[in-house]
Amino acid sequence: MDDQGCPRCKTTKYRNPSLKLMVNVCGHTLCENCVEMLFARGSGNCVQCETPLRKSNFRVQLFEDPTVDKEVEIRKKVLKIYNKRHFDFPSLREYNDYLEKLEDIVYNLTNNIDVENTNLQMEQYQKEHRDLIQRNKVKLTREQEEVEELLLLEQQGNEQRRLELLQDEQRQLQAKRKNKQALLDELEKSQLPATILLAQHKVRAANLETQIEKQKQAVKPTSLFSTGINMRQTVLLQPPPKIEEVLYHYKALQIETYGPPVPELEQLGRFGYLNHVRAAMPQDTAGGYTSALACHRAIQDAFSGLFPLKR
Repeated sequence: MDDQGCPRCKTTKYRNPSLKLMVNVCGHTLCENCVEMLFARGSGNCVQCETPLRKSNFRVQLFEDPTVDKEVEIRKKVLKIYNKRHFDFPSLREYNDYLEKLEDIVYNLTNNIDVENTNLQMEQYQKEHRDLIQRNKVKLTREQEEVEELLLLEQQGNEQRRLELLQDEQRQLQAKRKNKQALLDELEKSQLPATILLAQHKVRAANLETQIEKQKQAVKPTSLFSTGINMRQTVLLQPPPKIEEVLYHYKALQIETYGPPVPELEQLGRFGYLNHVRAAMPQDTAGGYTSALACHRAIQDAFSGLFPLKR
């Protein structure tokens, strides 16, 4: 908590919990009172790094580390220029390279590394892709408006459902009160024994509870996610790029034992190799074991290396 303080007036949040720290593009903090005093004319220099600053660019520090606030602000500015989307690239590799380049720019500006060349690079990119940047801005604005509209519809739908639930609860309470009042009226006016009237009341109450449960189960589910995406609509996704590759062709494994030719797996029984091999039990075959396969591997090991490698 002691670190959270103003470098100019030395006031900390430990001594003043209501202290409001402000941060600018340079990433250094000042308290609100010092900002009002030093930047009364609207502009001035940072107390720590002498960077020219404007009062209008100060904002409330949200994170404990002011560098994070600086990075967030820089990232917003960079993304306004580098606003391409994945469908603007012919391949995923090129899109990933683009994102890596963007992160390098944010890192350089945040850590004051080669700032001049980085700014020149951004200006050059903005000049070369001015039309594309503007189109993406318009497209992004349109998408945000659509999401906001869907969120508003969702909010209105939730409010409508809330009112309907309240009305249902009120109707249910009224029905229960009428049922109780009907019991009292019957006990007062009817000539039937009270036990019979109570039994009839219990049956009516049970039927009423059943109707209430059915009404609760019939409540319409929400049709929108909290993000504004309609759960029932078909979301069209861009198909992945088709990769032209040679189809895989299976080739049987050729095992060279450098010895006499090993009999084929189908020939072992005919040649008598399986006469003294334990027959596979049902639990063995369930795991993939077969007597012929085990025998064939043993013969491969036995025949292997009997003849020297021919050079």
